Amino acid sequence: MNIFEIDNLEAITHLLNTGEIGVVAQVAWGSNFTFLVQIEGDHGKIPAIYKPARGEQPLWDFPHGSLADREVAAYLVSQVLGWELVPPTVLREDAPAGPGSLQLYIDVDPNRHYFTFSQEEKGRLHSTVLFDIIINNADRKSGHILLGEDDHLWLIDHGLCFHDEEKLRTVIWDFAGESIPDKLLEHVDLLRDQLDSENDVHDDLSLLLSRSEFINFRERIDRILRSPVFPSPGVGRPYPWPLV
Repeated sequence: MNIFEIDNLEAITHLLNTGEIGVVAQVAWGSNFTFLVQIEGDHGKIPAIYKPARGEQPLWDFPHGSLADREVAAYLVSQVLGWELVPPTVLREDAPAGPGSLQLYIDVDPNRHYFTFSQEEKGRLHSTVLFDIIINNADRKSGHILLGEDDHLWLIDHGLCFHDEEKLRTVIWDFAGESIPDKLLEHVDLLRDQLDSENDVHDDLSLLLSRSEFINFRERIDRILRSPVFPSPGVGRPYPWPLV
């Protein structure tokens, strides 16, 4: 993780939540407005990706202005699972172009992604595939799966997740029909336990998702635990576009 002067998750999250935001540049890729920013506080500075809600392009199937919430929800789920797949992500109301998500920027080689991974690297993606099933990811492109300089696996761009209809679209179908590893299921079971009672996880996700999305999120986890097998591509549109 290339995070310049800070290497502590609590400190990073605090800085994302409270630091002064300075816009460095607009990011050219993507259909929604996205900015590279620098966040500075008393104890250091970090680069981050800022996605203002007002810069979202209208979509027919996702409520307008909700993508930033979904980015944060994906991070929270990744952390509760203990997989640390998503860079630290928070909501900021006082950002330069209005409320939006702030995510720690990870310095990676953009040419190193799923389509360029070795077979050994692709074999590490069981948790990625299961994560996408859990959050109902409708947009897992190859370029959203990255390896850091320390070979840590990172997943980005989770605005199109948690829909209450099944919308899984991904480039990764390598494990279709295989049993989900027991160790991963243990983590999923622990996550499920926290979704029925009032606690920080339940309350935070309930605020970030609609009631129907939260209910369907729980039901997806229940189906995984009842039938722990990686799915095969179904009818309709099982792949994102563009693929990278």
